[in-house]
Amino acid sequence: MNKSLLPADDLPPTGATILNELFYRQLEEATCRRFYQACPTLMRVLLSNCHWYFKINASPLMLIIICYDIESYLHIVDAIPQFIKQLKQFSNKSKIQLFPPDNKGEPWEIEIEETSDE
Repeated sequence: MNKSLLPADDLPPTGATILNELFYRQLEEATCRRFYQACPTLMRVLLSNCHWYFKINASPLMLIIICYDIESYLHIVDAIPQFIKQLKQFSNKSKIQLFPPDNKGEPWEIEIEETSDE
C-alpha cells in the first residue's frame, strides 16, 4: 500500500470527492434545465429527439448530444450554428460532442471559443 508523504492534515478529505461529484451532478442538471429553457422551440424539439446532457467537471463545459436516428442527426447538424450561439450564453469556452446513430458515421467534437459574431 502506498503511503502519502504528506501529513494527514494536508491531504484532501475523503468525503470531498463524493460531495464534489454530487455538486457537479446538481450543477449539470441545473445547466441542462436553464439551457433547455433558453432554447427556441425548434431547438427544444431537436433536443427532445436525442439524448443530451452537459458535462461540467471536464474543462471546458461540454454539451453532449447522442442521436438515435439519422433524421434527428441531420437536423442537429444543420442547427449547429444555433446551438453554438445558445451555448455561448453559458460559457466563453465550451465544446459540443455530437454522436450519430450507431454505425452511421464518426462523432464530431466542436470547440467553441469566445469570438465575434461579425
